[in-house]
Amino acid sequence: MLAVTRFRVEPEAEPGFVVAARAASDFYATRPGCEASDLVRNLDDPQLWALISRWADVGSYRRAFSGYEAKMILTPLLLLAIDEPGAYASPDAVGANLPRGG
Repeated sequence: MLAVTRFRVEPEAEPGFVVAARAASDFYATRPGCEASDLVRNLDDPQLWALISRWADVGSYRRAFSGYEAKMILTPLLLLAIDEPGAYASPDAVGANLPRGG
């Protein structure tokens, strides 16, 4: 399972963002089931960043958000994320993927 969380970061906010995003990436890397976690920057748009993580399964990813430490590290950063779906899996694992919501 792949999780992609994108951010648009204004230049003046970049130093604080990078600190928070690296802390989140490091936190993910310590969670059971996390296979990789990276902070990346877009090659064409310097204000576009992403936190990319690969997980053994969706359950491991969801459990990474549990607990006090997760809330203290992840919540302030994720409030800045672009509001879009960010969880991906292989087509065989997803199966029929119907739109959700109203």
